[in-house]
Amino acid sequence: MSKRKIVSVTGSRAEYGLASNVFRAIKKHSKLELSLIVTGMHLSDDFGYTIKEIKKDDFEIVAKIENLIAEDTNVAMTKSIGKCILQLVDVLEKIKPDILLVLTDLGHSLAAAVVGTYMNVPIAHVHGGDVSGHVDEPVRHAITKLSHIHFPATKKSAERILKMGEESWRVFTVGNPSLDTILKQNFSTKKEVIKKFNLDINQSIILVVQHPVTIYTKNAAEQMQETMEAVKELDYQTIVIYPNVDVGGREMIKIINQYKKYPKIQTYKSLPYKDYLGIMNVANAMVGNSSSGIIEAPSFHLPFVNIGSRQRDRERSENVIDVNYDKEEIKEAIEKAINDKKFIEKVKKCKTPYGDGKTGERIADILSKIKINSRLLEKRLTY
Repeated sequence: MSKRKIVSVTGSRAEYGLASNVFRAIKKHSKLELSLIVTGMHLSDDFGYTIKEIKKDDFEIVAKIENLIAEDTNVAMTKSIGKCILQLVDVLEKIKPDILLVLTDLGHSLAAAVVGTYMNVPIAHVHGGDVSGHVDEPVRHAITKLSHIHFPATKKSAERILKMGEESWRVFTVGNPSLDTILKQNFSTKKEVIKKFNLDINQSIILVVQHPVTIYTKNAAEQMQETMEAVKELDYQTIVIYPNVDVGGREMIKIINQYKKYPKIQTYKSLPYKDYLGIMNVANAMVGNSSSGIIEAPSFHLPFVNIGSRQRDRERSENVIDVNYDKEEIKEAIEKAINDKKFIEKVKKCKTPYGDGKTGERIADILSKIKINSRLLEKRLTY
């Protein structure tokens, strides 16, 4: 009996880190075979050319889609999605997958969902049903409505998918895939991180990951500067990772690069996911607006200074301190995260709502068993 062919599209370092355990579980499954289509940030030197990490992990790459336009505009971002759609049609026509696995809420994920829908390929969507902020939320919900199989991370997200009129037999609450890595402690050790990044474990360490917000792109550079000024003035050991490819990201990178001259600030285009998690494991505080501060950080009992509205409504634990794009607010929150004993004790007891570390295995098992037929492809509203 031939194996069921699962194809997934990946276009960003964060998404790949999240999904790598799902990919491994599919690859190991006796009834499945996995291949990846690589696009977006993975193929850009400006963002670390992270396809090298995928190759290192020995996943089969069946196609590379160059779709990024090196301009910091909404027009360029929209055209990039269009380019991805056009090229995906030809790739999927050649590969003819049994199921198209779509991850999270990014532009190339939406492109894949559109193509799969019109080519009658069943779409399985990981991490639908979340609420957050930014353009990610409507894109995420659009992908949900195009998808045939839903893999939400939490019970609340599953409930939202059902409220969107999706049939209950399509919805499987599986947890967040990144917790598979964290709870199995499959990341760089403290000793490895301290040595590789030349850190003093006896001094406080801050991790900064901040992305642009689409409706505030004109303010992206100014917002990044507020954060960088805050960490500069506090003078803690700080590791800053470049933002993603959303509009405004390149302007933020220009600001970040102005702070390379400060000895306690290290900047990186990207990091291997194991190192990224390893830094979270040794850091005293995380700062910015990355979803990993909400999703991954609680498993490390790591305080997260959440800046602005990008993650405003996302389901969370007790490790989060919300602030505006204001230097003094950010400084005060970082100091609380590092020095407020009462808050630190609360964070030490926090629990993640995002699963138990068995997500990849669950997804692979469901993908191997679900019936692919007209019932799966013909979607109906439940109201």
